[in-house]
Amino acid sequence: MLWADGRLIAGSTAPFDLTDRGLTLGDGVFDTALALDGRIAFGEAHVARLSTATEALGFRVAPERIAEAMQALAGQGPRLAIRTTVTRGRGPRGLRPPDDPTPTVFASAAVASPQAAFQPLRLHPTGIARNETSPASRLKTLGYLDAVLGAREAAAAGFDEALFRNTRGALACAGTGNVFCLFGDRLATPPLRDGVLPGIVRAEILRLAPACGLRAEEVSLTSAAVSDADAVFLTNSLRLLAPVQAVGKTDFASATHPAVIRLTAALRAEVARSCGVSEDRVA
Repeated sequence: MLWADGRLIAGSTAPFDLTDRGLTLGDGVFDTALALDGRIAFGEAHVARLSTATEALGFRVAPERIAEAMQALAGQGPRLAIRTTVTRGRGPRGLRPPDDPTPTVFASAAVASPQAAFQPLRLHPTGIARNETSPASRLKTLGYLDAVLGAREAAAAGFDEALFRNTRGALACAGTGNVFCLFGDRLATPPLRDGVLPGIVRAEILRLAPACGLRAEEVSLTSAAVSDADAVFLTNSLRLLAPVQAVGKTDFASATHPAVIRLTAALRAEVARSCGVSEDRVA
């Protein structure tokens, strides 16, 4: 199911201007959110992040327009992954953005499996570096080729996700999520300046950590530090909190770590509250 130009469209095909800069230059941003029984988990945060991202690119899309697209699709099924895409719109040949852009907004909905939430995974450290010096490293831009290539490399090596370091060798993120490491009662995740996306669930975990008996820190992490962690997990809006079983050749018992269990329970409760559903509907 699609939403485009203010209307719902059955199927996965809609007319598209082939001069749209999102298609020709990757000049745009996107968001992925979880919808349960017609309500989007942490919906206001998703809308605000996507609207702020367009402003960072130098054009504006009203939050109300983004919210309309998301909400129009949220009620099309009991559990959906909603992807909302915003481009700068059509433009002439060349890199320079048009002075008066006409942004394109469209969204799609796909069935989201409850089995994806909270499921353990294994991370493959890739040699592809995330460029922390680029403003795009902190935005969900349409240029996701590094993540695509990292995913292919990880799958070929028998892993679930790629794990990226930045150009200085510090931990950045996974291909589709933020990474957290536990050291005793200290919960560490890389800061945005290390080339990290400001994940919606990342923010929730940082907020929930103190009530779970943890000291949350945004701090640069080396590969050696990650190997010494007591537990590692990944967060994103569909997986929610995924315990990491291995980073390369280093194994972790993350799924059974007491702090990971507490954080999982706290996050499940927050998703349920946000969507107005029972906790068993989350996963």
